Amino acid sequence: MRTEREKMLAGELYDPLDQELTAARTRARDLLWNLNATRESDAAVRASILKELFGSMGAGVWLQPPFFCDYGANIHLGERVYFNFNCVLLDVCEIRVGDRTLFGPAVQIYAATHPLDAELRKTRELGKPVRIGSDVWVGGGAIITPGATIGDRTVIGAGSVVTKDVPAGVLAVGNPCRVVRELS
Repeated sequence: MRTEREKMLAGELYDPLDQELTAARTRARDLLWNLNATRESDAAVRASILKELFGSMGAGVWLQPPFFCDYGANIHLGERVYFNFNCVLLDVCEIRVGDRTLFGPAVQIYAATHPLDAELRKTRELGKPVRIGSDVWVGGGAIITPGATIGDRTVIGAGSVVTKDVPAGVLAVGNPCRVVRELS
């Protein structure tokens, strides 16, 4: 029989109050408390906390606290990824980000969702993985919803709500986010 964690990562209905998952969220929140209490001059301390928090990360990852996530272990970052202030990543499924991708302030990435059925919502949650390519710029206040993929070299305008896949090499804006034009 599969664990609730295995169900969660597979994007299936799972029990969020499972003991293993509760412990994993507590671990992440304790690490985030420490991270968010660091000073700007504590670069080495921040790097150490991030290495422990994230599932994987390349060299040169930088984020401006405060930063928030559910588990951290389901977040995989390429090299030189940057998060500005107040970003939130709900990583019940994997969130994968390519190299040199930039996130403006208050960007929210949701791999978490809930059943539409009210009875199921009482005891179950689910999610869908999110993929963001390399050399992407996500403007401040953008929201990326469960299951979305953003292609390499794409720019997502500030305040956009990404509800569907966005191809590589485009400028996309709005709510819902739509491609405006190709980028050269």
